[in-house]
Amino acid sequence: MGLRRQHSSRQPGQLLLFIVLILLIAGGGASFLLFFEGHTPSINLTAVPDYLGKTDTVDIEVSDIGSGLRAIEVTASQAGIVKELYTKSNPRSQYTGQIGPLTDKQSLPFDSVKLGFKEGPIDITVTVHDFSFRGMFSGNSAVASKTVTLDTKPPMVRILHSEKYMFPGGAGIAIYTLTDSNSEHGVRINGKLNNGFPVGDNRKDTFIAYFALPYDSATIDSSAVEATDVAGNSTQVPFEVVVKKPQQKHDRINISDGFLSTKIPEFEQYYPNLPGNIVEKYLYTNQEIRDENNAKIAEICSSPHQDRLWKGRFLRMPGSGRAGFADHRTYYYNDKPIDKQVHLGIDIASTQRAQVKAANGGQIVFADYLGIYGNMVMIDHGQGVFSLYSHLSQITVAVDDMVAEGDVVGLTGTTGMAGGDHLHFSMLINGIFTTPIEWWDPHWIEVTIDAPLINSKF
Repeated sequence: MGLRRQHSSRQPGQLLLFIVLILLIAGGGASFLLFFEGHTPSINLTAVPDYLGKTDTVDIEVSDIGSGLRAIEVTASQAGIVKELYTKSNPRSQYTGQIGPLTDKQSLPFDSVKLGFKEGPIDITVTVHDFSFRGMFSGNSAVASKTVTLDTKPPMVRILHSEKYMFPGGAGIAIYTLTDSNSEHGVRINGKLNNGFPVGDNRKDTFIAYFALPYDSATIDSSAVEATDVAGNSTQVPFEVVVKKPQQKHDRINISDGFLSTKIPEFEQYYPNLPGNIVEKYLYTNQEIRDENNAKIAEICSSPHQDRLWKGRFLRMPGSGRAGFADHRTYYYNDKPIDKQVHLGIDIASTQRAQVKAANGGQIVFADYLGIYGNMVMIDHGQGVFSLYSHLSQITVAVDDMVAEGDVVGLTGTTGMAGGDHLHFSMLINGIFTTPIEWWDPHWIEVTIDAPLINSKF
């Protein structure tokens, strides 16, 4: 009996001791989780470029999902030389939870001359610590590096040929050599870059860039061959072009109720939300949709074939010319002017549903309905040269088809903003409408393009 009472009396004490032990373990575990969290900071160097120029930027981003960022250091090193690009220590705001900022994103200036670096590889290293008590109270840490190449020498450009005289709406070329074919290069005219392409006769360092002046260009403020390498080093070699004054025609176009009653239902099939009455619908189509259509055409021209796919003069469809390039049109309804537009092609009429043939070799890049142009085909002739055929009654080709000069692409018609059966034909250089008359002229092709390509070999 005595022994059983003695054993029973020790039970409460043992239980209390066990409870205290559990509390100590739990408290220690909680304290460990609070003060010794184990989330490692992350470092993002994807925005750091593979090449750095003479003056550049290094973009880094670091983050932490635990206690927050305590210290950040960014260095650049080359052949034993270590330079600090960025360092930051954040103060402790509290002892648990989020103590420091969770993210830090920096765009760091990089001046190779001030830093004393030379051409060649450089290591960019980012080191980060958080506010955890782990690592003997130094915190969780992360280190990431990326090797980049310092390139401070711009490409060298030598102009072999450049256009001397141009009309607004006319086209020209520049031929040049380039020491770095990986550069972005071409001819920049009045701020627009016209990309250059290999000349295609086994001269790996020689390039050609086609360019055009918009029909309304009064002057050329700047013209140069430029090249920018992957490190951002840029070279500009200017050349002079004399702009000749064009002769432009002014036309009067009468809009009848019969024309509107035929055309507006066609446009409404493709643009069901045309606003207003029948005249307002016409004006919206002739203005807003025209702008949308021309923006689409420019987009199509933005990724030309790299090779020249055409040869010799461009084919002109037989027939009489009904409207010229850059004709300034005033539209009248009930004998009152209601709109003004510029005609960016040449209209040719022969017989109804006449065959429309490819003006030269190339690849079909558009074959569908497009607003004011109606059923339209566009051919990419390579290196920024495009031809356009519109108002077709029928399209006989598909996108990606390769065509040769004389292949039938469709039949003439009255689709789009056409009052009678005809072909609207346009030429474009890098999305800029240019006069087809030059491209129909074998002498112009020879003097402007083919002869300079031959002469630039010597």
